[in-house]
Amino acid sequence: MNVLKAVSTPVPKRLRDLIREIRSSRTAADERAVVNKECATIRDSFRDQDNTYRCRNVAKLLYIHMLGYPAHFGQLECMKLIASPRFTDKRIGYLGAMLLLDERQDVHLLITNSLKNDLGHQTQYIQSLALCTLGAICSTEMSRDLAGEVEKMIKSSNAYIKKKAILCAFGIIRKVPDLMEMYIPATRSLLNEKNHGVLLTAVCLITEMSEKSPDTLHHFRKLVPQLVRILKNLIMAGYSPEHDVSGVSDPFLQVKILRLLRILGHNDAEASETMNDILAQVATNTDTSKNVGHAILYEIVLTIMGIQSEAGLRVLAVNILGRFLLNNDKNIRYVALNTLLRVVSADYNAVQRHRTTIVDCLKDPDISIRRRAIELSFALINHNNVRGMMKELLLFLETCDPEFKSDCCSNIVMASAKYSPNKRWHIDTVLKVLTTAGNYIKGDVVTIAIQLVSETSTLHAYSVQQLFRALRSDITQQPLAQVAAWCIGEYGELINSSSVEEEEPLHVTEDEVITLLERVLANNNSAVVTKEYVITALMKLSSRFINSSLRLRQIIAQYGSSTNVELQQRSVEYSNLFTKFDHMRPALLEHMPLIEAHPHSIEVGFQEKQDELHLLTDSFSRTVAHNAAPGLPAENGDILDILSNGSVPSSHVDSMKNGGGASDLLDLLGDLGTDVSPIPVHNNTVLSPVSNNLLDGFMQPATQPNALVNGTSALPVVTAFNKDGLLIEFNCQKANNDATKTVINMKATNSSPFPMLDFVFQAAVPKSFQLNLQSPSGNRLPPVNSGHVTQVIQLSNPQKQPIRMRLRITYTQNGKTVNEMGEVSTFPPELWQ
Repeated sequence: MNVLKAVSTPVPKRLRDLIREIRSSRTAADERAVVNKECATIRDSFRDQDNTYRCRNVAKLLYIHMLGYPAHFGQLECMKLIASPRFTDKRIGYLGAMLLLDERQDVHLLITNSLKNDLGHQTQYIQSLALCTLGAICSTEMSRDLAGEVEKMIKSSNAYIKKKAILCAFGIIRKVPDLMEMYIPATRSLLNEKNHGVLLTAVCLITEMSEKSPDTLHHFRKLVPQLVRILKNLIMAGYSPEHDVSGVSDPFLQVKILRLLRILGHNDAEASETMNDILAQVATNTDTSKNVGHAILYEIVLTIMGIQSEAGLRVLAVNILGRFLLNNDKNIRYVALNTLLRVVSADYNAVQRHRTTIVDCLKDPDISIRRRAIELSFALINHNNVRGMMKELLLFLETCDPEFKSDCCSNIVMASAKYSPNKRWHIDTVLKVLTTAGNYIKGDVVTIAIQLVSETSTLHAYSVQQLFRALRSDITQQPLAQVAAWCIGEYGELINSSSVEEEEPLHVTEDEVITLLERVLANNNSAVVTKEYVITALMKLSSRFINSSLRLRQIIAQYGSSTNVELQQRSVEYSNLFTKFDHMRPALLEHMPLIEAHPHSIEVGFQEKQDELHLLTDSFSRTVAHNAAPGLPAENGDILDILSNGSVPSSHVDSMKNGGGASDLLDLLGDLGTDVSPIPVHNNTVLSPVSNNLLDGFMQPATQPNALVNGTSALPVVTAFNKDGLLIEFNCQKANNDATKTVINMKATNSSPFPMLDFVFQAAVPKSFQLNLQSPSGNRLPPVNSGHVTQVIQLSNPQKQPIRMRLRITYTQNGKTVNEMGEVSTFPPELWQ
């Protein structure tokens, strides 16, 4: 019998045979067929409980998992391999655990005991497997259970185990920062180790601790002299085959130490002073002929600019980046430009010295380098170099890719407004942009150009003549046509003025000017907005070109039957000015008054543009925190400030800013004797409450069965959950404009004597529905109904089926985590009928 069974049981394929068969598949369907067949064979083998080939089958299953196919049925087999005494089985088992398991699977908890046993194993390689797995898949509970075992192994005399244990501690701290204090004493002596692997992992662990806790950062600042000594030994040591990479001694350790020094020296003058000398030594002694040298120098630059370093050291850092710009490797040039963009605010003058090299990068064939170079060029513009920089940027604008033109135009206009030496130069620059960029110009440039010409009264004649010449040369550029039409309409009488010095006067007749505008108006490529500008300009010219009034009237009247409503309306209204209100026409068509611009608006806009350039993952930039009151849009408090100078008590404003709700807001109307429920917040839109006798019938009574609330139909309140003092109610509202959509305002209250913390409400519906849960107003339910949490639920029911919803509620009360489940099926039928 045993012989027959052995003969009948086939030997499973080897992993290499499976890989060869999958790779030889010609189509995706063939590959799926091979994988499905092999998965079926593996399942059969698992059912037979035969341990002989379990290791081989799990290894094949892991390969199938890496190809993207489901392999969850092998999780328990991984557990069996981990429990095996054989090293080869454990190796595959732990690898499978790292690939197939995470803390969301229940099987994950079964591995804790095996890990604890293997961490205490006599063989270092089995200990290593357990440490690697723990660091990769540790959950919060597993970290707390095994943190002590890892802490003991950090003190081991075996360097191989020690470095694995340090990396495992790194993963545990990242998962549970509270366990950091356990590892601080063991970490102090790690920097005295001679083994580079231990040093490297120790520096990584200290870096993680310092980033997680300010107190720990202050504690480890005492280690700066030790780190400086280690770094000095690395650069002064001779050739070491074990750690040498392209002639540089252990660049990986150097980079990690430099990063840690940057963290420890940030905003600390004493620590920065200690590391200044060694940073200068590393910067000058590092070989720059290889990429490893570039990596170290890049980290040096970030460290120098990230601490309170000396001015000379900062200049050295910027000069290093300047040398990077001359490198033939485009990746190094890109890194240099990107880093210069981040440090330009820290040392503006040092970066200015490399302006010529930066401008040369505008001609680079690589688009990403050009993008960074243009951003950096705008950041370097000032009053002294604006003429030269604008000349280069306008040359770039002529030849750059279309995707650059729009932003480049806006930045050139804003920079010229901020740093222009005189109005004539400013107008020339803006006109050059209008004639160069074509239809890629944004609307803000048109507005700025019109504002500029309007406010410069001494250059009205010059501006209108230049714009006329430009428009006569090319009528297809819409922004140019709009600005030219506006200026010709306003200052058309100056088009032949001879008061412009150094310019040949124009000798054009009124008919030539009108003909040019008529060509723009009749051009099929002209945008509707451009035609609106031209019709208005023609109307303006009727009071400036007296002899051509009849022709202008005829041209305008042609558009009285235009299919475009705006053009038709303008034409009809302007035509009426020639008939019924002709006596008022000259007064109505006088020169426009000076357009008032917000003070420094252009400078502020350019500053905002420059600020955007410095936000490229800049570790030196400040982070702005937006702390809004839970459940209340930030704008609401600002709106109430408008009322603060009237009869509104400040207490009401403060209560509303603190999330006081609608009852406080309606109190401002006086004692109306209304009982108003809190207003649910939905996408920054406050749904108006419905109350009795409010403003004598301007709103529907709340007691009406289907009262309208902002376009929705209010329905009876549904009690969704009521247990242990927690009451959850649904206020359902059916949208009138869409019968398939429902808005549910969830309100949760707590009648128990203890608060409910970390309150989370979750809901699920069948697949035929679509559910959208918006952010809740908070996560804390005060006791004895002294407060509430609201949340808006949007539900789409395209098939109009009865609504069923499953609920999941979690909260913490008296230190105990509560998980509750529930189901709601008592929704009013009006919601889907």
